Amino acid sequence: MSTAPADDAPPGRRFEPDLRSMTRINLRPIASPMPLGFFTVAIASVLTGCLQLGVFEAADRRAVALCVLPAFALQLLVSVLAFGARDVIAATLMGTFAGSWLAYSLVMASGAAGGPRVLGVFNLAFLCFGGLMAAVTRPKRALWLVLVVSTPRWAATGLSGLTGAEWLTQASGGLGLLVALVATYAAFALMLEDMRSEEVLPIGRSGPARTAVEGDLAVQLRNLERHAGVRRTL
Repeated sequence: MSTAPADDAPPGRRFEPDLRSMTRINLRPIASPMPLGFFTVAIASVLTGCLQLGVFEAADRRAVALCVLPAFALQLLVSVLAFGARDVIAATLMGTFAGSWLAYSLVMASGAAGGPRVLGVFNLAFLCFGGLMAAVTRPKRALWLVLVVSTPRWAATGLSGLTGAEWLTQASGGLGLLVALVATYAAFALMLEDMRSEEVLPIGRSGPARTAVEGDLAVQLRNLERHAGVRRTL
């Protein structure tokens, strides 16, 4: 079907008809990747926390680093799936976690010179990131709680790497176990919710996050034409 150009259209320009009535947007449901992401945070935090608390010897650092390394691949997978599920906050958080586990594993396994100091600065930079993320994730209470308990750990880890203070290392290890507990609870609660299609253990969603779970399909598809992947630019 062709259309005549408008009277004021520049010569040589061709205008397509309105194609909205013929446009279809297909959505593909997926299983939530967040339990995998939170369980990965928990397991890696236990290993690194035990190393900081002295449960493992200093000579065991390389073994710990190699055990933590798979956390990079798992959380990267979670990030990719979260982007596909249109959750930019979860995807950004899990993708950044993946990068942090990779950096930690490479530095600790290689025994690179200046590793503790470099990781100290890295963790302080991560602290700034965590503060910004915590400011926007409060409606997603599970993510928010993991960030709230992670930020003091990043602060303690960063300062201990720069100063070498043993008490800060011990504090970071204890906070790492607390992060593991919170992440495990979040993962288990989300798995139960997904299996039973209702909230079993309290997660504390609010605002848009609660509406997204409890609202009907019309709520999920609202403003879909403006989402990344549909609109022309990011």
